[in-house]
Amino acid sequence: MKKTLQRRWQYWINRRIPRSDRCRFDRHSIFILPTGAGVLFGVLLLVMLITGINYQNSLIYLLTFMLGAVFVAAMHQTHNNLSGLELTLLRPGEGFAGDDLPFSLRIAADHEAQGIQLSYPDQSPLTLTLSRAEMADGVLSIPVRQRGLFTPDRIRIETRFPFGLLKAWSWLRPETPAVVYPRPIRPVHAMEAVADGEELEATRISPGQDQVELRPWREGDLSARIDWKRFARNGDMSVADWQGEQGSPQWLDYDAFPGVDRELRLSYLASLVLARETAAQPYGLRLPGLRLEPDLGASHRARCLRALGLFGFERQTGSAVTAAREAVQ
Repeated sequence: MKKTLQRRWQYWINRRIPRSDRCRFDRHSIFILPTGAGVLFGVLLLVMLITGINYQNSLIYLLTFMLGAVFVAAMHQTHNNLSGLELTLLRPGEGFAGDDLPFSLRIAADHEAQGIQLSYPDQSPLTLTLSRAEMADGVLSIPVRQRGLFTPDRIRIETRFPFGLLKAWSWLRPETPAVVYPRPIRPVHAMEAVADGEELEATRISPGQDQVELRPWREGDLSARIDWKRFARNGDMSVADWQGEQGSPQWLDYDAFPGVDRELRLSYLASLVLARETAAQPYGLRLPGLRLEPDLGASHRARCLRALGLFGFERQTGSAVTAAREAVQ
């Protein structure tokens, strides 16, 4: 019964407040209820009223009605403090699974608003105060647990101004998802493809490139030099030897981890991307259906991590998701 009521409540809220990166709050989207202090205040007023009736004391009547008027005025003030505000999602966060993602938000007010709190479940609230016709920016950290696309269900906006007897609140339900990168996990053996193409030829020399030769594996050879695709096909464990001064940028290949599940492969690749950037070594990324040419720098790092984060979400639709995916193309 409780779960059924919760589902119906959630469905009603979702219909009343549709997903959007911008929401202007009015009487149709603001909810207001007494706080614990407000409930206690109301009980005291009721006791005072009963006492006044019992003793027919005019001073008790006067005090009761005056405090009741203060409560009603506080109700209007609390509601008006939130009414007319506009909350906008400026930029969804990006980060690794297991971290807190920063979501950049902006509040615009057409009147003075005090004690405005932005919060997400189990997170510390962000408190803002705005003057008339002022905008205020803030960053709200939201924890994420899984790789992929993450859209917060509800970002809560609340006020208890002026006396804390009532609370008025509403929600922003963002539409643009955040991109969550795989949690970096350092592979036990760095199985990286060392050259472009489906397989390494025995000897290959071309203008402007180095020479690569295949030789049988010997004890002590690095696993990064093994042609794992050849080994998977015929069991021949060969090692690539590069010759020349130019060197070859190493490719980070999804297929270089045979027998490893998808999420672990992506975590391995995320770790290798960070390692290549730290070492200032050019690298490329190959995923099924996507190829990013070797490069180096913050933008290339971001493109690779976004590609890893979005891998497997090709069936997702929507302009926001499409824009996020196009960022890595």
